Amino acid sequence: MLHFGNSIFSTDITTPIGEMVACATDKGICLLEFKERSNLTKQFRGISSYFKKEIIPGNNLHLLQLQEQIDLYFNKKLEKFKLPLDMAGTDFQKSVWNALLEIPFGKTNSYLELTKKLGDPKAIRAVANANAANKIAIIIPCHRVIGSDGSLTGYAGGLWRKKYLIHLEDQSLNKQLRLMDIL
Repeated sequence: MLHFGNSIFSTDITTPIGEMVACATDKGICLLEFKERSNLTKQFRGISSYFKKEIIPGNNLHLLQLQEQIDLYFNKKLEKFKLPLDMAGTDFQKSVWNALLEIPFGKTNSYLELTKKLGDPKAIRAVANANAANKIAIIIPCHRVIGSDGSLTGYAGGLWRKKYLIHLEDQSLNKQLRLMDIL
């Protein structure tokens, strides 16, 4: 059933790397997270509080488009998501997330490159924290951020998922990265 109005709608999304939960306001996707995340309840409370809206089960047009585009992405038929986003965060976090959206499909950036792009190379810790606070996994591609030495660094969904996503997007990247054998 499609819903419209002043609520945040929540639905499950199936992917090859695990079940996810997605939420959307009438303006766009505001959450896409793996269901087993330990802080998922806290994230739900956070977006509900941020938007001052109740989260209810259901679908809206944005969530239906999300499932369709996620399926295309995992089948290597979509490189750029065309979904409206309704980001819940501070202005600084949103600036970092917008910079993440500019990292091209099949490419990676280091935290240092990201901080330089944002104009403050000393803000590595703040940028890393904003990256970790991303509530819209895969769509806002925080998985494309790696260490300056080419190593994989933390990913809230698990390093094995980060490796999977990087591999999915461009198999040649694996030659550039020092990947741990975690699969």
